[in-house]
Amino acid sequence: MTRIIAGQAKGRRLLVPTTGTRPTSDRVRESLFNTLTSEFMADDRDWSSISALDLYAGSGALGIEAASRGAQPVVLVEKARPAAEAIRKNIELIGLPGVQLISAGVADLLNRTASSSFTLVFADPPYDVPATSINALLGGLVQAGWIAVDARVVVERPSSDSASPLPSTWIDFSQRRYGDTTLWYGRATNTTGE
Repeated sequence: MTRIIAGQAKGRRLLVPTTGTRPTSDRVRESLFNTLTSEFMADDRDWSSISALDLYAGSGALGIEAASRGAQPVVLVEKARPAAEAIRKNIELIGLPGVQLISAGVADLLNRTASSSFTLVFADPPYDVPATSINALLGGLVQAGWIAVDARVVVERPSSDSASPLPSTWIDFSQRRYGDTTLWYGRATNTTGE
């Protein structure tokens, strides 16, 4: 089981699908959120000013953690049926306002009208998805209105893959390695260069 680290739902446990996902460890998640909190504070922002999009959501832990800290709205995107069911149950169990599940593939968002342009995006795709596919998809989500220009984006990748998953026109802040996992931090820009 995975637990919520901070905020309104601190200490609450989340259901994790038994197969087909690779949950982000509590240690990596805590470091990720400490980094983001520091960045937001440096920009005179707090979690209540953040809207979050959790792509390839798995158990929903990243998006629900953001909601626990005050982000709204929070949309979790997951197409695998067992994972989507775990997310649905987690949303009910935790009971935080403004959290929604979209049961679809991430690429399917390109054909949907964006409900909002999100200011924080988490992407934890399967490790076998090439970095080039991820950066093309992220760029497309900016163009489709899902990701706000200037949004903070965090992508989880295997440490064995050194190729950037972020579009080349985005601001690439840093990579932080935690054993087999590397987090890529960036900021979205208008991918057309305008």
